[in-house]
Amino acid sequence: MTDDRRTYSSTLVDAEAERSRGRHVCVVDGDGFSKLLRGRPAPCLELRRARTGRVRPVAAATTEAHVLGGPLRVRRTGQRASGDLALDLSRLDEATAAHEATVGALIAYLSRQGIQACTYASGAPEFDVGWSRGEDVFVAEVKSLTGAREDQQIRLGVGQILDYAQQLRSAFPSTVIHPLLVLEKRPSAARWTELANSVGLRLTWAPDFSGI
Repeated sequence: MTDDRRTYSSTLVDAEAERSRGRHVCVVDGDGFSKLLRGRPAPCLELRRARTGRVRPVAAATTEAHVLGGPLRVRRTGQRASGDLALDLSRLDEATAAHEATVGALIAYLSRQGIQACTYASGAPEFDVGWSRGEDVFVAEVKSLTGAREDQQIRLGVGQILDYAQQLRSAFPSTVIHPLLVLEKRPSAARWTELANSVGLRLTWAPDFSGI
């Protein structure tokens, strides 16, 4: 709502007043609210008062140059009702569960090393898992191999993570970006590791995540 006299949102004015009293009120924009509805973290916006008196939300500065977002959480996966497409949908659900299980295993693996797995920041490419070591940033695409053709999944993953890495390197040239493709399990063909090495990509898989 907008205050007719002051011509800015009275809701933001109230939020700013509460913050000044030491009671933090989280403010998100439309994009952030959409992320929350999808179970993703949303950045809390700062409130800044202009010389005209208007209070407006602005993105808070981050130390990760807007590559990494908040802590990553494993999403719940559901089962669809049976029907004419029961076989295909069952495979899709199985693959989705395998994907989230691999994400969860990677989060646990990183946590044991004292590293927090993160989601992507607002405006960054939607990689599956990200983390940092010092000044270096690692971004990973996770692919399940259950219920799908292995070669298609790996080719898709290679293309996705190389595209994400190129976008991030162009946007943040001073940040060292390391792309990884993380698989549910060891691929049946050894050639994928050679291919990954040839294009500057790390290939690893659950449960050991060798090379990370």
